[in-house]
Amino acid sequence: MKALVLEKTNELALRDIDVDESLGENDVEIAVKAVGICGSDVHYYKHGRIGDFVVTEPMILGHEAAGEIIKVGSKVKHLKAGDRVCMEPGIPTAEHSTTLLGMYNLDPNVKFWATPPYHGCLRESVVHPASFTYKLPDNVSYGEGAFVEPFAVGVHAMNKAKLNAGSTAVVIGAGTIGVCTAVALKAGGYSKVHLVDIKQEKIDYINSMNITGIQGYCCSLPELIDIVNKESDNWGVDAVFESSGAIKDFKDVIKLLCPNGVLVLIGMPVSEVSIDVVALQAKEVRIETIFRYVNVYKKAISMISASDFPFDKLITKEFNFDDSIEAFDYAANPKPHDIKVMINL
Repeated sequence: MKALVLEKTNELALRDIDVDESLGENDVEIAVKAVGICGSDVHYYKHGRIGDFVVTEPMILGHEAAGEIIKVGSKVKHLKAGDRVCMEPGIPTAEHSTTLLGMYNLDPNVKFWATPPYHGCLRESVVHPASFTYKLPDNVSYGEGAFVEPFAVGVHAMNKAKLNAGSTAVVIGAGTIGVCTAVALKAGGYSKVHLVDIKQEKIDYINSMNITGIQGYCCSLPELIDIVNKESDNWGVDAVFESSGAIKDFKDVIKLLCPNGVLVLIGMPVSEVSIDVVALQAKEVRIETIFRYVNVYKKAISMISASDFPFDKLITKEFNFDDSIEAFDYAANPKPHDIKVMINL
C-alpha cells in the first residue's frame, strides 16, 4: 500500500510498501482518513532516533489517527464497517504485570505505532485490535478524532492531579501537549488555567480564541509568580503542569503552588533538573509523573464531543496525503503560532 516511509535520517518517500498484517478475529481494518504529525515523528525524521529507539530500516511514520472501518473480525461485535473511529496507537502485551494491573502504558513490550521497529499509520489502511479502536460521535471530525491522541495525554495528566472542579492551575509550555492539557483542565471543571510560553505569537493565538478560564502569558516564571500571587492573594495555584521539558531549576515553579498543591511532570527534559526538596516539604507539595496515557480514550472522546471548545482551531495547518513530505518539512519548521499539523487522506 501507499505510505509515508522514513527511509533514513532526513529522507522521506511516499511510496508503496508491503506491510505484514492480516485481519484477526478480534481486529478491524481501517481506511485512514486523518493523521496528526507529532513532535516525535519529526524527531525521528530529523535525527533518526529518540533515546534508545533507533530507526535502522525503513519505517512508516505517524501515530495520531482516525479513519473509517472497512472490515471487522469474526468476533468483533461493537464495531462495524462504515463506523468512523479513532485508534489508540499503543498495543500492550496481555500477560505483562503492568497490563494486568491496569497500567498498560508502562508495559516495556508495548507495540507503539511509529516507534522502532513498528510501522506507523501514515498509510492507506491499517489493521488494529478492535479493543483499542473507538467509535467517534457524529459531531467529532476525523481531524478531531486524530487529535484525541495528544488530548489523551492532557486528560491523563488531569487525572493524575486528582483535584476537584473549581481548582486553579498553571500549564508551562504552549505546545500541542500544553494546550491539550489546558483545554482538558477547563473541560474537567478547573476554574482558571494560566498558560505560559516563550513564543508571543503562540500566546496571541491562544488568547485570540477567547477561551473562558484560559489565559495565556508570554513572560518569565518570576513574572508569572507575581501575576498568580496578585490573583490569588499570595496563595498560589492548586496545580502546576510542566509540559515544556525545558525547566532546569524548579525553584520558581514551586513558588507558583499553594500549600498541599501538586506538580505534574509531563514534558521530558533532555538532561538532569534541580528540585528543592525542602521547598517541596515546606508546602507538602505532591509530585506526579505521566507517561503517555492509560484508560482515558473514551473519556477524551466524550470531552471533545461535549465541549464547546473549538478543537478544529488547534489544527493550524493541513496537507493532503500526496503532500506528506512537504507537510513534514513544514512541521520541522512551523510558524510560531502553529499547534497541530494534520495530513488528510
